Parts: sequence; structure tokens; C-alpha cells
Amino acid sequence: MDILYATTVSLFVVVVSFSLHLVFYKSKSAVKGKLPPGKKGWPIIGESLEFLATGWNGHPEKFVFDRMAKFSPQVFRTSLMLEDAAVFCGCAGNKFLFSNENKLVKSWWPSSVNKIFPSNQISKTEGLKMRKLLPNFFKPEALQRYVPVMDLVTQKHFKTGWEGKEQIVTCELTKNLTFWLACKIFLSVDEPEKVRYLSGPLESISRGILSIPIDLPGTPLRKGINAANFIRKEIISIIKQRKIDLAEKRASPTQDILSYMLLFTNEDGVKMTETNIADKILSLLIGGHDTGSSVCAFVVKFLAELPEVYQGVYKEQMEIAKSKGSEELLNWNDISKMKYSWNVACEALRLAPPLQGTFREAITDFVYNGYSIPKGWKLYWSSFSTHKNPEYFHEPQKFDPSRFDGKGPAPYTFVPFGGGPRMCPGKEFARLEILVFMHHLVRKFKWEKLIPDEQIVVNPLPIPAMGLPIRLYPIKAKS
Repeated sequence: MDILYATTVSLFVVVVSFSLHLVFYKSKSAVKGKLPPGKKGWPIIGESLEFLATGWNGHPEKFVFDRMAKFSPQVFRTSLMLEDAAVFCGCAGNKFLFSNENKLVKSWWPSSVNKIFPSNQISKTEGLKMRKLLPNFFKPEALQRYVPVMDLVTQKHFKTGWEGKEQIVTCELTKNLTFWLACKIFLSVDEPEKVRYLSGPLESISRGILSIPIDLPGTPLRKGINAANFIRKEIISIIKQRKIDLAEKRASPTQDILSYMLLFTNEDGVKMTETNIADKILSLLIGGHDTGSSVCAFVVKFLAELPEVYQGVYKEQMEIAKSKGSEELLNWNDISKMKYSWNVACEALRLAPPLQGTFREAITDFVYNGYSIPKGWKLYWSSFSTHKNPEYFHEPQKFDPSRFDGKGPAPYTFVPFGGGPRMCPGKEFARLEILVFMHHLVRKFKWEKLIPDEQIVVNPLPIPAMGLPIRLYPIKAKS
């Protein structure tokens, strides 16, 4: 319904835009040098519809590959999210954008993101400080102590959601698990009812973030704004209670990222506002939930299709389980032994990356590959320009975990978490939750897909169209 409505609204905008073209369509001043080849598409909305529709139809890479073939394999011009844009392609394009952060380019998000997270429109200085704060929480040594916590939550999840069921819908359950883990570790919230209550509006937020930025009743963006307002209000209530608990020593300053943020001050000793903290927590909840749930679902899909890969993961995880006591929880050392399992997860990330790509903005005029890039242009990089490109990955459609043996893929070719200073700070958190999930999954079950040729769609994350229903075959524990 969201897709149909968004399409109807967008087509209406196309019609109206012809009559209002001279009023609203920005004409750019003459730019010295040759612009990248390409086309801008419709007035106002540009090629945004086609950009989104290729994902809805299950082939998000088509938008990029068609234009690489037609215009240039390095960079092409387009118009996305109501902005003039250039898409940088391939390993060289990724390297250029990731290496020139805050030199030639800066981070940029469509206006839909700022509408959903209004307090995130902060100064560059405060943004850099937050980028320093988050790695302190997400670095491996800080996350080590959460491995047993993840193990406990994951065991509860399988007991309540999987065990005793003949059939399940995978995506529903992986979303439940990853949001539960995010709530527990970011907010110390793990009551199932509270977690379910908070998770309800998440889907609307995710769809609103990467929708055409049209804020009208019923559009994906308006639904996303309303959903974010609902969760933000709940998070602020949690924040207020945590302040009281910290003051009365009932909460620890280091127990989770909420406590970290409440005690964080700038150089002038000023703390973050409750609304700002709530937006930061909300964005982390969405990021932690979306990335992990998508990868876990695709791990289930690929293991169902590839028995030999399943056996490799099963063997590795059973060896780890046999080295531990029956009630002993997983620890950091166990995670470090899951090398083949992580190769499998990485191959799932390559073929179905939750992060399709992100935008930058040119902060000055510059020349790339012989083409002029004007200041103010939005610059997009796509993971598919390398992930599914035979120039970088032999037989790119084939699932092959051995690609990640040894040193793995060449730099700037495998980019599921971005790169450079803007690389996703939650990469290690995602790795832990995915591996803990795989540990319990293969030891408890074998399974088969109920829809063998289920289509994959992207809206906004890659997901099997029917949620990946599977039939479970429990594995009896060996005495």
C-alpha cells in the first residue's frame, strides 16, 4: 500500500511539475568544465522513482549498472531525492569519497531524515564529538562484556519464538531478536512487553527515512515522522527515569550507551538535551535492528539453499559448544573462533547489503576522472557497483564464503558498512549479534524454505517478499 500510494503521489508531482517548472525547478549557474554524463530525469523528482522502484522490483543494482553501461563505469550524473547528484562507482569511486571526508565532501542525508530526526541537525563540531563518543562504546574491548548478555537474550528468543514451532516466518523473528538486543544493550530494557511496544512503529520509520521527501498525509515520510514521534516520547520517559536512577545510584554510569550519553559533556561542560539523546538512541535502535535482522534472515536463506555451507557452520559451532560446560555462556574467545561462520555472514552481506549506499555533498568544486563536480552536488556511492561487479568478485552471483579467506577482498570493494571516517560505528555490534544468532540457529535446527523462489525486494532494506517462511526440523541434543 505504501508503494502504491508513494507512486500515485509521485506521478501527481510529475504532472504538476510541468506547469510549475519555471517557478520551482532550480537552474544551476554555468559550471566550468565538463559535467559527468547522464540524465536528470523528470523535473523536480528527477530519477528518484526509478531509483526506488528497482529495489521494489527486487533488482536494486539495476539502476546503477544500467547507467554505468550507458554513460560511464566511473561516475554518472542523475537527480535523486530532489537534488542534482553524481553516482561514484567502483573501487576507485568508493576510495575517493571515503578518503576525502571533510576535505572535498561531507556527509549528507535527504531532507526526509532531518524531518524524522529533527534534533540531529547539529553543528559539525558536535557531530564530530558524537562520532568520537560512539566508538568508545562500540569498540571490541567495550563490547566484550556484552557477549554473555547477547547469548542469554538469544537463548530466550529461540525458546519463545522458535522451539515447538513447525513453521515460522524468519524475518519477523530476526527483527524481534535484533530489536530486543538493541533495547537491552543500549537502554537496559529487556521486558518482552516493553520491547514489543517500542518495536511496533519501526517499519514505518525505516521506510520513511529513504522515501521521496514529500510530507503529506498518508505518505511514507509522514508515517515515518509520526512513528518517530511516538518512540521518541517513550525514550524520553526512559531518559527521565534513568536520570533519577543515576542520581540515586540505582544505575551505573557505564551500564549502557544511554548512561554514556547522559553523562557526556562538551568542552564547555554542557550536556546533551533529552531530545537530542532520544534522537541519537532512536537512530541507534533502528541501525542496530535493521542491519542485524536483515543479515540474520539472509543467513537463514542461504544456509537453507546450500547444505554444504550449513555443514561448515554447524561443524564450527559444535566444536565451540563441545568446549564449554552445558550452562556456560558464550564469551569473546568463542566469538574469535567463529571464522568460517563470519565468512558466511560476510558473503550474505556482499549479496544482500542492508546499506545499499549513502550520500555525500561536495563542499567545493573539484574534478573527478576528468569531470567537473560542482559545489553543492550530492554524491552517492552504491555497494552494488563493487559487490556484484565481476571486475572485483569472480562469478558475483555465486555464494562463496572462501572469498573472505586470508586477506579477503581488495580494499574498497567490500563496503557493507561504508568506509572512511563515516564507517558505521556499529559494525562490531552487528558482528556479535549475527554470530551469536548463528551459534544457536544451526545447533538447534535444520530447515527448508516454504517458497523456493521467493522474490527479494528492497523497501528500504533487502528482504524476502513474504518474510522467508520456513519449516523447522529440530536437532535432538546428544546425550
